[in-house]
Amino acid sequence: MPDRLSPRDSVALLEATLEATHDGIVVVDLNRRVVLWNRNIARMLNLTDDTIAAGVDAINAALAPQIENGDELRATSKRLWADPQTPVLDTLRFKDGRVFERFIAPHRVGDDVVWLVASVHDVTERANIQHALEQNRAFLEKAQEVAHIGSWVAELDGSQRVDWSRETSRIFGIDGVNVNGHTASALAFVHPDDREPLRAAAQAAIASTDRYETEHRIVRADGSVRWVHERADIVRDADHRPLRMIGTIQDITDRRQLEDQLRQAQKMEAIGRLAGGIAHDINNALTAIAGYSELALGAVAADHPARADVEEIRRAAERAGSVTRQLLAFSRKQLIEPRLFDVNDTVAAMARLLSRLVGADVTVRTQLGTDLRPVVGDPGQLEQAIVNLALNARDAMPSGGEVSLVTSLVAVDEEMARRNVPMPPGEYVHLAVSDTGHGMTAETQARIFEPFFTTKPAGKGTGLGLSMVYGTLKQIGGFVFVSSELGRGTTFNLYIPPAPGARAAASRAPDASSASARATILVAEDEPAVRQIVASTLRADYDVLLAASGDEALAIADTLSGPPDLLLTDAVMPGKSGVEVAARLVEKWPALRVMFMSGFTDEDLSLSRSTHPVGVIQKPFTPRDLRARVREALASAG
Repeated sequence: MPDRLSPRDSVALLEATLEATHDGIVVVDLNRRVVLWNRNIARMLNLTDDTIAAGVDAINAALAPQIENGDELRATSKRLWADPQTPVLDTLRFKDGRVFERFIAPHRVGDDVVWLVASVHDVTERANIQHALEQNRAFLEKAQEVAHIGSWVAELDGSQRVDWSRETSRIFGIDGVNVNGHTASALAFVHPDDREPLRAAAQAAIASTDRYETEHRIVRADGSVRWVHERADIVRDADHRPLRMIGTIQDITDRRQLEDQLRQAQKMEAIGRLAGGIAHDINNALTAIAGYSELALGAVAADHPARADVEEIRRAAERAGSVTRQLLAFSRKQLIEPRLFDVNDTVAAMARLLSRLVGADVTVRTQLGTDLRPVVGDPGQLEQAIVNLALNARDAMPSGGEVSLVTSLVAVDEEMARRNVPMPPGEYVHLAVSDTGHGMTAETQARIFEPFFTTKPAGKGTGLGLSMVYGTLKQIGGFVFVSSELGRGTTFNLYIPPAPGARAAASRAPDASSASARATILVAEDEPAVRQIVASTLRADYDVLLAASGDEALAIADTLSGPPDLLLTDAVMPGKSGVEVAARLVEKWPALRVMFMSGFTDEDLSLSRSTHPVGVIQKPFTPRDLRARVREALASAG
């Protein structure tokens, strides 16, 4: 091989080199004339040799119809020829999907630029891969946005680097961008009280094979506190060394609120069942106390030294009976006689009373909605609920203020129903009772409807007023929710379902004058004291058959040649209930008159096959009450 190549050999070697490269090469002078090119440039850019030989302007004219980013390339060309000293790197994007990178560099002879050498490299495959990656990333980000689940990656190589997705940024309350940050930047969003437990959970997952999973609070950029659920896996190398944590994050604040509401509803239901059971047992005892005290008063002279004590026993039983009635109202077990009524009429009537009740320094304002539908319930119970709410409002405004009662007909949609578990969607008559008082904390609001819970000083309240409101609404199929904030007053929102249609008023018992003088009454009562007071009360005027259970009552009935004049039975008894006994005997004797004794019952106290209305006497009752109701029941035969 010669030490020096001849000019001809040098040119041949250069041409061979240009042809051997995979890139397209073209060399132009500063007059925009093409000096040299290889076959690849023509093939890659769909150019003929004649077009290339014609110069730069001809090349650009031939490329223009094929290129997507023509405006961008023209701007680049303008800058290039204005300053040939500066290299240029740009991209040629063809309409058929091919993509090329173009690098244009100056070639100098001494200090002067004499040529521009352009190389074109096919990057179509790489561009397609990049486009697919970007598309997949966009799909993933959209999926995370739809699912409200963000993702993050924490490096465990000591760099403390944490990357997270746009949705994670949105959960944190910052601009929706992908973040490459540091562990400290991520922990800054974690609630201060939850940071150490979070670190401990992460370290435990790294040290073991357990999955990292936790729920904790975050403080968003706007200062609001939210609950999130995080889950992650640890990526390890072949030697089981941890490399990184890859995890997800989801805002679960709404879910936790719904769970809290459900737990609260379940707790109130359990307390209601407990309160109802207690009231039932106490009512049995109070029935005996009230009954025997009344019998004793009938046997004790007016000037007897013990008469005052017996009267005090009777009054104590009456006071205790009012407490059990409130417990039964809370537990939705109170026996009521519902009728059709207008909430506006009740509120309007109560407004005049409330003005005197809450004092001169409290203004009572009403705003009655139009087109309210009637509801079914006991208007007296709603009146008592309004009184209780007004009294609580007065206590919350020691320096005076305003109580407002606003009615309207509202439609509860699915979203509102989810915020107010367990109220289903539908139409409701809405009564809002608001005050301008000192408000309540969240902790107080969570317990406000519990029986015997009160924030008042000892001796200033029983804690049964609001629980009675709760029970009243539940008993007529309604709902009550409280909204309050310290220093900004309180609003109780009562929702009552409208009546599906008008209902006839309960039939009145006829005058008792037609009652039989020596009627036969079958009494079924499992509580011995109540059974005995009933017997003592009725035996003077009636033939009384006593049964200590439902089965015993049925056995006695089987011995009778005809029906008794009245079945007087406790509604709830061990074994067969009074309702079951009544149903069996009414099937046997369709004209049998029935009266239930009960402080509460979950059962339907109606017998569809009975030809007479079913009577109910609520415990605790006095002998005087019992005699009057029995006379009415017997007279109803007319």
